[in-house]
Amino acid sequence: MIRALVEADFHAWLALRRRSLLEEPLSFGASPADDVPAEALRASLERAPDWMLFGAFEEALIGAAGLLRDRHLKGAHKMHLWGMYVAPEHRGRGLGGALLEACIRHARVVDGVTAIHLGVTSAAAAARRLYERAGFRVWGTQPDALRWEGHAVDEHHMALDLRTLS
Repeated sequence: MIRALVEADFHAWLALRRRSLLEEPLSFGASPADDVPAEALRASLERAPDWMLFGAFEEALIGAAGLLRDRHLKGAHKMHLWGMYVAPEHRGRGLGGALLEACIRHARVVDGVTAIHLGVTSAAAAARRLYERAGFRVWGTQPDALRWEGHAVDEHHMALDLRTLS
């Protein structure tokens, strides 16, 4: 089941977020040591529909994706997909696609939003393919974007124009 997260889900989401940062360090710009403080993230739950977290559940939270609207007036037509993660033992069953579709559906009904942007590293090739199947296109690549324990990855910047979806 895919649904928007609520306050009661917050601690489960924090645990999943920490797991994602530890298990996939080259897929995320943040690390456990410098992630946004939990209380700031909790406060953001009240900013719906401009800031949303969606979760995939099977008795427990097993996947999540965040969506936030650009805070600048000149960029408010864009939302940013972030923190997409499905626990490895649950991958390959369409949950990432379902989370992505929930985010796209949500962005399409937020007044004035016409695009979703995201960054995906070269370490997350399967995620990039998922985004491409949904219609996202690479518009630029940042070489050597992240470094961790002697490894470096590029970050591909992608966008989906919601006006082109039927």
